Amino acid sequence: MNTEGQLAERDRSPGSEKEHEGRSRSSYASARAGEPRSAGRLPQWLRGGRPTGGGRWRRAALLATACAAFVLLVSGFVLQPFLIPSGSMESTLRPGDRVLVNKLAYRFGDDPSRGDVVVFDGAGSFGEEEPSGNPVTGLLRKAAAAVGLAEPAESDYVKRVVGIGGDRVTCCDERGRIEVNGQPVDEHYLHPGDSPSRVRFDIVVPEGRLWVMGDHRDASRDSRDYLGAPGGGTVPVDKVIGRAEWIGWPFGRWSGVPRTDAFTSVPAAPGRIPSAAPGGAHG
Repeated sequence: MNTEGQLAERDRSPGSEKEHEGRSRSSYASARAGEPRSAGRLPQWLRGGRPTGGGRWRRAALLATACAAFVLLVSGFVLQPFLIPSGSMESTLRPGDRVLVNKLAYRFGDDPSRGDVVVFDGAGSFGEEEPSGNPVTGLLRKAAAAVGLAEPAESDYVKRVVGIGGDRVTCCDERGRIEVNGQPVDEHYLHPGDSPSRVRFDIVVPEGRLWVMGDHRDASRDSRDYLGAPGGGTVPVDKVIGRAEWIGWPFGRWSGVPRTDAFTSVPAAPGRIPSAAPGGAHG
């Protein structure tokens, strides 16, 4: 008869079970103590785990809001899609193209160069200051235009820089070409069949302003049409929104906006220091 085994069995006092139970509870409490006190009060859709139906929708809404805020932030300060609404820049840009405008191109001391394709606000130079309308409608329109889903504001234009501050721009020489500072410019980017200009002009561009023209000269309302307006048809540099860099839509048009060397031989304006590297919406 195994009396030692019986004695060992009898020696298990009720207190040992309580002690084991106490240790278990203590361990559980310690594990719980390691969690953040606020974890139990957070909604399940923020704490993780398997979300409920409502939590799934909340997460989707939060993600959509964050994405929209990010896109608007980038569009506002870095790179903005711009819908081309007319044919004034054909064949370089076509109606329906969405170009990506580099808003940092002229933010750090650089100015637009001859040949750049720029987007600018023409209010006050190509027309009257934009009238104030319904603020809510205007805000929604600006948000849609900022992501390329709506046409730009009526005062926003896309054109090519032909003359910068101090330049004398004239039309035309005996071959019908525009001259900048006495140098004829061969504009190979013009729409087929267009002449450089059917309007004759002779203007010295004021400092801090630009003379701009569309590539489809026969279908473009540009500096030539506002010779009698304030500024003589020129646009203030500080009204330039950015430089058109890429065509992002439609897919078959993916490419950079072509640069030009048409102005490489143009001399600097009298009294102006030559630059180190000559510059290569609505109609």
